[in-house]
Amino acid sequence: MARAISTRKKIMWTALAWTFGLLMFFPILWTFLTSFKTEAAAISDPPVWFFFDWTLENYVEVQARSNYPKALMNSIVIAVGSTILGIIIAVPAAWAMAFVPGKKTKDILLWMLSTKMLPAVGVLYPLVLLAKWLGVMDSRILLIVVLMLINLPIIVWMLYTYFKEIPGEILEAARMDGASLKSEIIHVLTPMAVPGIASTILLNIILAWNEAFWTILLTTVNAAPLTAFIASFSAPEGLFYAKLSAASMMAVAPILIMGWFSQKQLVRGLTFGAVK
Repeated sequence: MARAISTRKKIMWTALAWTFGLLMFFPILWTFLTSFKTEAAAISDPPVWFFFDWTLENYVEVQARSNYPKALMNSIVIAVGSTILGIIIAVPAAWAMAFVPGKKTKDILLWMLSTKMLPAVGVLYPLVLLAKWLGVMDSRILLIVVLMLINLPIIVWMLYTYFKEIPGEILEAARMDGASLKSEIIHVLTPMAVPGIASTILLNIILAWNEAFWTILLTTVNAAPLTAFIASFSAPEGLFYAKLSAASMMAVAPILIMGWFSQKQLVRGLTFGAVK
């Protein structure tokens, strides 16, 4: 009897998980299908699903109207650059908070997290003025720094959580063997926290890749990434849903592929330290 109840619960939770998974996947499927429709089919009522005249004209026109390779390269440079810079700053910060905490460490962590609640538009004007004064508007370096600062609280919090799971005695033993602070972080702490650091890197790349507010407002042509590339297909005379869907698929495809191949590492890192 107990086994039958356990089996029913397992089936119920599995069905619930599949339901949520399909609901999350539906927008991607709908965008994918729409990208192969004509504009007339894309706005038809009732909507058509698989039985329509499939066409590649949207993808051809999107590439003809814009510089997709340049936008892709901008996204890669900005996402990877902001992640590397954030990790370089966050690892020592998280180490200090995890292994040499002060009285205000928790307050600092909470304050860092509270900055995520600040409306982005509240700092837009001074940031634009500062960027113009420095001459870095519409540049990759500006977006790298801005996105790094936006995601830095999350990076520090994640690394702090992972580092707290590492026994401090190991680092003390390294110090007794004559390891410097630099060697302690690079050669002792970092290898032990590789799963956590890897998941943090992957998550930050995804967040930086998907950022739209700052990338659209701080770029025009030179440093415009894929998020600005998508927004460029919203024309004054209206939305072209089929072409917009094609541009969206071209923008999200690289990050979807990366997420698919790195899902094991991401799950392993997110559960790092969960089981003693």
